[in-house]
Order: sequence, then C-alpha cells, then structure tokens
Amino acid sequence: MHSASVWIASLSLAAASGWLAASMMATPATSKEPRFPQLTMDQLDEKQKPLGEQIMKVSSVGLGGPYNPMIRSPVLGQRLYDLFYYLRWQTSVPTRLNEFAILIIGRQWRSQVEWFAHAPLAAKAGLSADVIAELKQGKRPSKMAEDEALVYDFVTELTTTKKVSDETYARAKKVFNDQQIVDLTAVAGNYVMVAMMLAMAEETVPPGKEAPFRTGED
Repeated sequence: MHSASVWIASLSLAAASGWLAASMMATPATSKEPRFPQLTMDQLDEKQKPLGEQIMKVSSVGLGGPYNPMIRSPVLGQRLYDLFYYLRWQTSVPTRLNEFAILIIGRQWRSQVEWFAHAPLAAKAGLSADVIAELKQGKRPSKMAEDEALVYDFVTELTTTKKVSDETYARAKKVFNDQQIVDLTAVAGNYVMVAMMLAMAEETVPPGKEAPFRTGED
C-alpha cells in the first residue's frame, strides 16, 4: 500500500520553491499578507523540527499545503501526521478507491490543494480520466466501476445527508469488510478536516501552477 515514492519524486522541487499562501478560491493576487507565511526547515524550532523532518520524507509539497499551518501546533501536527500516514499508506481501502474518496471531498470543498495533489495520485492508482474529469465538473461520474460507484454514493451520502442509508450500507457490505468501511469513513472525514485547514489558512497551489477550480465555477 506504500506509495511514498509518488510524493518523494517531486519533493526537491516542492521544497525548493515553497508554497505561497493565497486565496483558496483563486482570487486575483493582492498585497494581502499571508495568514501563515511559508515556513522552511531552518525556521523551525526544536519542537517543530522533528515533525518537519518526517514531513519532508513523504510530502510532495515540502512543508506547504496543510503542513504549513499544522506545524505551528507541533503536538497536534504530529497526531495528524500519524493519522495522515495511516490513511494514505497503511489503510485497508485500495489506493484507487481511497484516492477517489479524497477527490470527492476535494470537489465538494473546491479545495485547490487537495485536487491538485490527489488527482494525479488517483490517476496513477488506476482511476480513469473520465471519472476524474466528470467529478471535477461536479457531476456523478457516468462510467464508474461497481466499487467506485459505491464509494461515490457512500461518501456523498454521508457528507451531504449526515447519514448512510440501510440500502447504501448493504451495498458497502458487499464490497468492503468492516475495517474497510471504517477506514473509508475515516479518510472522508479526515480530508474534510484537511480542506478546512487549507481554507482557513488560505493555502493554494504551488507558484506558477494553475489552480484546478476557477473563480465563479460551481
């Protein structure tokens, strides 16, 4: 289940260029000060540095994205990092479906960073370009496999109606075991939290990269 190499491949570039804080909704550049100026490793104090070193081993965005605000609260940041690590590389949910669940949350929140980071990972894991494209357009993808349709319906139902119907749960039981159902629920909830952290901090995509969602789009 380990796919850390996907992140490490672009680590040096991300760490070198850093991430600039800007509006999550891709508003025009202004002179507004970033809410959380981008930290670098040499700026970290003794409480932050051990976490920073762990992040740099696996993150394609260096200390950017959610890590930039998280590391300001290093004890919480460490707990969240451990959770992220499990939900990305040790979860019982197959990678293709796990990344799909993350994209569903990213689309709901129009999270520039989540989509930018995870759409390539979902594609690499085997999620089709058509499914990714239709989801980005805000549609229920029309060409999903059975397990993908279950993930879409399960996550969407849970996050929009605040419950999972008996019918949807019965479908889930045919596809997943108990651990996988719990892990799927956890990854969805975790990336809602990540989207909230990114929105609060006004983190956006790396400098020079196009934001996935344009201003004014639904």
